[in-house]
Amino acid sequence: MAIKLEQVPRSDDSTEREQPSLLRRRSRSLAVAAVAAVIGVSLALTSGGPEGQSEVSDVEARPDQSPPRELIAAGQVAVSAHYTRKLVRQPDGDAVNAREWSLYNAATKRYEKTDWGWLDVAPGMKTAAVLEGDLPVKRIGLLSLSTGKVQRWIKVDKGVGGVQFSPDGERLVATTYGHNPDGLFKDAPVRVQDGSEDGDGQEMPGPKQSRTGFYVIDVDSGRAAFSERPAKKDSLAAMAGTGRQDFSWSRDGETLWEQRLDRPGRNYYDVDGKLKSLPQQKTDLIFPPVITSPDGKLATGGFAGGKDGQIVSAVLDAKTGKQSAVVPGQQLLAWADDTHLIAWRCDPSQCEPGKGEFRNQLVLVGLDDDKVTPLSGFRKAQEDYVGRWTPVFTER
Repeated sequence: MAIKLEQVPRSDDSTEREQPSLLRRRSRSLAVAAVAAVIGVSLALTSGGPEGQSEVSDVEARPDQSPPRELIAAGQVAVSAHYTRKLVRQPDGDAVNAREWSLYNAATKRYEKTDWGWLDVAPGMKTAAVLEGDLPVKRIGLLSLSTGKVQRWIKVDKGVGGVQFSPDGERLVATTYGHNPDGLFKDAPVRVQDGSEDGDGQEMPGPKQSRTGFYVIDVDSGRAAFSERPAKKDSLAAMAGTGRQDFSWSRDGETLWEQRLDRPGRNYYDVDGKLKSLPQQKTDLIFPPVITSPDGKLATGGFAGGKDGQIVSAVLDAKTGKQSAVVPGQQLLAWADDTHLIAWRCDPSQCEPGKGEFRNQLVLVGLDDDKVTPLSGFRKAQEDYVGRWTPVFTER
C-alpha cells in the first residue's frame, strides 16, 4: 500500500514550518526489504567460534541476549549504550518520539536503564555527557560510568538537544534547538495518505525544524563558544520528517559536519561555525554516514547484495570511494580494528523478504574471510516495535 505525505495548510503566519513525517529509518528498512525481495537469500550463517575470534582482541559476545544485558565488545570498540524509541503523547496533543536509554555501568558490568533524554559516551568509556529528559535543556552533565553519578554540570545559555564527544574526548559539540528535536507538534500537522480513493488520509502532529546552532565546549574548563547555524526552513530539508539536525565531529576532530537533508551529501564547518569549502567526497553521499577504519584507508559502504543472491555490504576505499571488498551483513556499524567490522545481519535461513529481513543480530565479520561471529541475540522480525534496540558504539 502506497503511503504519501502531504503538507497541511496553516491558518497562522508562524515562522515554524510544518514537516511531513517520514521516518528515515523506515525508508532505509523498506529499501533493504525491496532489494532482498529481488535477489533472495543464500548466505549461510556460520559461527566463528574461538578460531574466528582469535584475530580480534578482547571479544565479548552475548549471542543469547537481545537487548544485551552485559557488555558487547570487539577489538577497539564496545557497545557503550543502547536505546529504544517510544512515542510519548503529551496532554496538549503534542508527542515526543523519545529515546529510552540503557547505559553501561562499569561497576556492575551491565547495561542499566536511565532517565536521561540524550547521552554520549567519551572514548575510554569512563565518562558520559548526559542531558535531562525534557529537551532542549540548558545544562550538560558529566557522568561517571563507574559511580553512575554526575560529577559536574556545564551550564549554557541556549537549549541543547544533542551532544557528541570529539574523537579525543576533550571537547563536546552541543547542538542547540528552540523546540524538542524529537517532538511532534499538533500546530505543525502532517497528513498521512494511505492510498484510499478519497485521498484525505489522517492528520497527525509533525516535527519542527528549530535548530539554532551549536556550542563547542572544552570538557575540562567548561568554556563554551556558540556559533549560530539555524535550520534552513526554506529548503527541501523541510521534507525530511525530523526536527533533529545534530552536528557531528570529523574523524580528525578538526571540523564538524551536518548531513544535508535537501539532497545527498554533507556540509562541513570549522569549530567557529564557518562553512568550509571542502570538495564533496563520494563517500559523503552514503546514508547512513560512512565510518572510516582506524588506519583511515577504508570506509563503510551501503548494502551491496545482488551477486549470487548474497546479503552483503560494501567496504570502500576511503579516498576514491571505490569498492574494495564485500562482507556479510545488511548494515556496517563500527570497526573493531582495521580488518574487522561489527554489522547487523539477518539469519539467511530465515531472512525472507517482507518478513525475516528485520530479524537481525550484531555480528563480527572480517575482510579476509566469510566467517561470521554472533555478538548479540536477534531482534524481532518486525520493522518497528516498542523495544527494538539500537546500539551506540564507543572506542574503549
